[in-house]
Amino acid sequence: MDAHNENDVLDAYNRASSYIEGLIQGPPSPPPDATAEDIRARAIARNQRLANFLEFLGNPQRSYRTFHIAGTSGKGSTSAFLTSILARAGLRVGLHVSPYLQVETEKLQINDRLMAPDAFAEHVCALDAEIARWVDAGNDRPTYGEFWVALTFFSLAREGCDVVVCEAGAGGRFDLTNVVEPDVSLITSVGLDHVRTLGGTIPEIAWHKAGIIKPGVPAVTTVAHPEALPVIRAEAELQQSDLVELTAGRDYRWEHDAAIGGSLVMEWLTRPVDLPLAGAFQASNAALAAHAARMIRDAGGRELVSIQAIEDGIEATQFPGRVEIVQSSPGVILDGAHNPEKVGALVDALDLMPKPARRIMVLGSLGGHDFLKVASIAAPIADEVIITAPSAVERSSAPVDEIVQIVEELGKPYSVVLSPIEAIHAALDRATPDDQIVVTGSLYLVGAVREHWYPSREIILQQTSFPKGTS
Repeated sequence: MDAHNENDVLDAYNRASSYIEGLIQGPPSPPPDATAEDIRARAIARNQRLANFLEFLGNPQRSYRTFHIAGTSGKGSTSAFLTSILARAGLRVGLHVSPYLQVETEKLQINDRLMAPDAFAEHVCALDAEIARWVDAGNDRPTYGEFWVALTFFSLAREGCDVVVCEAGAGGRFDLTNVVEPDVSLITSVGLDHVRTLGGTIPEIAWHKAGIIKPGVPAVTTVAHPEALPVIRAEAELQQSDLVELTAGRDYRWEHDAAIGGSLVMEWLTRPVDLPLAGAFQASNAALAAHAARMIRDAGGRELVSIQAIEDGIEATQFPGRVEIVQSSPGVILDGAHNPEKVGALVDALDLMPKPARRIMVLGSLGGHDFLKVASIAAPIADEVIITAPSAVERSSAPVDEIVQIVEELGKPYSVVLSPIEAIHAALDRATPDDQIVVTGSLYLVGAVREHWYPSREIILQQTSFPKGTS
């Protein structure tokens, strides 16, 4: 592609991106004075508006089979494993994840590739035309979140997908993606996160996650929490859904190997399967994806996905921003952990890696998460902490002074560099070849610093159009 065509493609992409961002009318969370009842009523109204709009579009989400995935942690990695598996089974697979790290088309992937920028712009333009008809008929214009979910289902249907792997956002029961009628529902884990909207206890949050279970639709989970699992079981019984509970040690296990990191072992696999994503917790995510893939059948009742496709798919999985090693000397690891459960998993993963001479941590979070607990778990494993301030559209960073207080109480040397990209440059300047830099606390932070190695422009332009029906 020559420079002129590159600029044309980028211009079209950027116009589409700006159009979507222009739909943002305020922070994504409910107003500060909203009650629990207000929050629920708001969510129900949003879902109904989206369902009505999708019906106006002809319900594109019903044109393919769907896996719907919810969970406090692990749903992104599970989605990536499952998509890779299904692609190797010869299916044309769409993937929706949320949020994206750097570019919008990370939310719209087909067979392990981001949607091409020209296709993205075309689909946004086509959906805008449908919205014009919708508004002319007397309806309200979709909001930012409603547009994105509609765009996902609309564009993946136009791209001829056979199956879509759809990651829910926060919660599940009232998440906008819960308008889908899935073939299989997956629940990865339940932990304390988004407590303002989901509740401050494990059973409350489990109730939200279990809300993706649909009447008569099979479900599978790796949740083991004694307060969460009964809630999920009760929902499955209410919906007359066959629930499969996968248990570590019984149904799958993780084997550590210093050379490769780790392997997944399941009785029905033909061999230990190397896990390309670091961390023992990835065995749970891979096992969940593997089992879910075996739960869909063709019209004759035969499994659509072979064991070979499952093994090959797991080993080929890529998922940026999760214990992602982007540089070796000094080592640089990016991990978007933003809640205590995820940060704990990151700490466990780092413990299994060779010990660096010194570990420099770039730490920053958005407000609205349990950033103090995140800092109290992450900072102790660092020799030095650089505290920064990631942000997102209509979302501010967590108070830096409060994170500073946690780090000071732990007695860790620290500095404050508010710009994430300047923070990673500071860390690289200070590190020796034998040191390790860990960036964590927010996916938005990881997305910002990842620009140093993978500029967004290059990510966008590396994607090229591909014809329907091919991988």
